[in-house]
Amino acid sequence: MPMPERPEFIQLDPSDDVLSVRDRLSFIHGKRVLLIWPEHGTVLTRKLDLVLIQREAMRRAIRLALVTHDVEVMKNAEELNISAFETIGASERARWKRGRAKVFAGRFSRPPDLPSSADIAPAEARALIGENESGPSRWRLLRRGAALAVVLAAIGAAAYAALPSAVVIVYPAEEQIVAEAVLTASPAVADVDVDAGLVPATRLTVTVDETGTLPTTGTQALAAIPAQGTVVFVNQTSGGVDIPVGTTVSTSAGTPVLFRTIEPARVPAGSGQQVEVPIEALQASAGEIGNVDAGLINTIVGDLASGLTVRNLTPTYGGVSRSVPAVSPQDQERLLAIVRQQLQSRAYLEMLPRLNDSQTLILETVRIVEERSDWTTYSAEVGQAADSLTLTMRAVVEAVAVNQRLGQQVVLAQLSRQIPRGRHLRPDTIAYEIGPVTQVFQDGSVQFSIVGRGQVTAQINTALIQERLAGRSPEEALIFLYTEVDMAPDRPPIIDLAPPWLGRMPLLPVRIAVRVADGV
Repeated sequence: MPMPERPEFIQLDPSDDVLSVRDRLSFIHGKRVLLIWPEHGTVLTRKLDLVLIQREAMRRAIRLALVTHDVEVMKNAEELNISAFETIGASERARWKRGRAKVFAGRFSRPPDLPSSADIAPAEARALIGENESGPSRWRLLRRGAALAVVLAAIGAAAYAALPSAVVIVYPAEEQIVAEAVLTASPAVADVDVDAGLVPATRLTVTVDETGTLPTTGTQALAAIPAQGTVVFVNQTSGGVDIPVGTTVSTSAGTPVLFRTIEPARVPAGSGQQVEVPIEALQASAGEIGNVDAGLINTIVGDLASGLTVRNLTPTYGGVSRSVPAVSPQDQERLLAIVRQQLQSRAYLEMLPRLNDSQTLILETVRIVEERSDWTTYSAEVGQAADSLTLTMRAVVEAVAVNQRLGQQVVLAQLSRQIPRGRHLRPDTIAYEIGPVTQVFQDGSVQFSIVGRGQVTAQINTALIQERLAGRSPEEALIFLYTEVDMAPDRPPIIDLAPPWLGRMPLLPVRIAVRVADGV
């Protein structure tokens, strides 16, 4: 069977009247509407008010129901066949009535065969005479009726005590507490000391090998290739001039670039006579520096400068400076730091399988405790030509592991001291977080912190609530809950009566179900 459509809620104010309610109904058609009376005060107490509202609802195919504590309104609703409830929850469980289309029958709407008062007068007189003539019988009927009334009253009293029920939902007060414990974990401690904050620690040691490689950044110079070219010597005298092999010529601008002749030559006699001679750069000017433009070689070094001039009519060429990558001291230092880091990382990974479920390896305590020169091998020394440098290294690495459960005992003890009276710490809400290491001692001990958090919840005595609420009105029950029970301030309790029209909590405490809900 499909669930009925959820009704539209209309909350009434003490200032509402028939016109305002009909206006609010004008926006709804073909639905169920629940009119909710104000918590304090009342409205629409006349039967005529409900008649007019019911007519508007029928005109719009609306099925009405009321939520009210007003006895007069409930009585009028009963006469109009309109469902009336004391709580919204009761309206969701019960079946709604269909309101009467007409409340009063007019003179022209009476049935045609209805007898007149004159027709029924003889029968009425006979009934009165028969009643007077049967005095003893009438008393027997009265006694039987009285006995039946007593029995029905007893049954009603028993039903009033045993049949009604109530459900009370209470949201206990909650708050979060936080505690931070500064702990010292030491291999010399055998057991946890809650007051001093001492916990045992385990020292782990492992020997690991690691290899690292990086490109070299140094250089090593090789013999440069000297530049080559030709120069023209011009005679400034009347006689011939011999030019021996190895005659030095140079540039004059900036740092001189030196060249030498590589063949003997003779300048013919006579001013202006010239000869072309091949040259190459001296070793001091070898490499790219010897590649000079035309006209820059213009100086003769030595005695020939007094009788000759020199010029290079074309650029020199072919000078190349050569070098190769080599190992620098910085390369070795940088590679050593990288490999040491790799050794500690590898040691950390090898130590993890040796821990049990309750142990935590303190990362800040992972350190190299032994290195040896015969365990450290570089692929090349400083200054040697090499494109890359490789280091193969072995080291002994040590670290400290802590039993985190023992540390949590210290934090739990501090949390327990903060629990307010009448509340308890929920174990399912406790969470721990290990803080950073603040100090590492020479003996292998470490100092760190653990932060613990948890929710404390009010302790609810359900048996006491059942006993105290029995026979009270819902208003009195709420007052008791607000004043005597440690509840969440933002979550009011919920009281659901069955039947809702009873208006009182059950007389028997066992008929009151108290449910403690999780706080928000």
